[in-house]
Amino acid sequence: MPERIIYHIDVNSAFLSWTACDLLQKKLIDYDLRSVPSIIGGNQATRHGVVLAKSGPAKRYGISTGEPVVDAKKKCPDLIIYPPDHDLYVRRSHDLMEFLRGFTPDVEQFSIDEAFCDFTGFELLYGEPVAFAEHLREKIKNELGFTVNIGVSDNKLLAKMASDFKKPDWVHTLFPDEIEEKMWPLPVGDLFFVGHSSKAKLKELGIKTIGDLAKCDPDILTAHFKSHGLTLWKYANGHDLEMPTDEHIANKGYGNSMTIKFDVTDPDTAKYYLLSLTESVASRIRADKAMVSVVAVSITDNDFRRYSHQMTLPSPTDITNRIYDAACRLFDEMWDEIPIRQLGVHTSRATNDGYYQYDLFDGAKIDKLRAVDSAVDEIRNRYGFEYIKRARFIEKDE
Repeated sequence: MPERIIYHIDVNSAFLSWTACDLLQKKLIDYDLRSVPSIIGGNQATRHGVVLAKSGPAKRYGISTGEPVVDAKKKCPDLIIYPPDHDLYVRRSHDLMEFLRGFTPDVEQFSIDEAFCDFTGFELLYGEPVAFAEHLREKIKNELGFTVNIGVSDNKLLAKMASDFKKPDWVHTLFPDEIEEKMWPLPVGDLFFVGHSSKAKLKELGIKTIGDLAKCDPDILTAHFKSHGLTLWKYANGHDLEMPTDEHIANKGYGNSMTIKFDVTDPDTAKYYLLSLTESVASRIRADKAMVSVVAVSITDNDFRRYSHQMTLPSPTDITNRIYDAACRLFDEMWDEIPIRQLGVHTSRATNDGYYQYDLFDGAKIDKLRAVDSAVDEIRNRYGFEYIKRARFIEKDE
């Protein structure tokens, strides 16, 4: 038995599955979206938006995540389209993470629909790890209503690679002694951390499979890709490295990040996700009766290169709009228009002294913003996150 047991849990077509569950639970439709050609995406009537998630039947029409909704509709005229509902996704994601924490305290959320779980040493409690993964997969399906893939290995990299094997609703293993058989024959583009440009450069070097990459001289890769080349070589050989999740923030801080299902190529869409992330971060700050002095934004592009930038605020704050304004400013300063796959909003230098430093000219505005945030928090805590949302999110859904 390996020294460590790591699960990677990945929700199958999360946005569509969560929408399907919600519609069935509320009895708004009498069929399952997952059983018919359907997608989650922008409103086709307005002729904008992209496919965020697709059903299995939609995939058989050649519809792919990230393509324009208009193009998807051409492939399947009877395609059923539902707009995104971010509040629903946040609730379902929270439900999944809390469910997993009922089995192990070591749950690391990787994106809104993915998590790593450390089950090392739980054999006496749960039995053989792969058999328990099957049990957990069935339990999630029966109790939460949606399916997941679970990858099982002794490190996070291999567990994540395993969960991407045959879908949906499967458990797969990828232990070190299985790498040569299960992972090396795969196309090199399937390896975590290999983006579009890296894939093209590797092809120029005659590297077509993960096995080709694993057997390549690391010095050659370093010459062409610098330090990124050595990382690719290590990943191809199953060597785990710290993967990009929410970074540890110096001092006490709050943060959240989101891996997006398609390449974000325009600032408005990026700032839509930044606002969503900021709302979740700011609400946690206020729940702890804290204030923060530093805001940071992280960007991971479609080649998995990660950038971050931070700024110190004029005074500590717990106001959503103030944190969001800083996040947007940081984003504008940092983004070089390379397609984005992951965004993060982080804060640090948190204090709990209970004092708010007012600006000489906008004290009244600050009071109004704090009152609005307080009212929103109270409504959501009492009735649920979905009972109140920003007009911007409604406009995005329409």
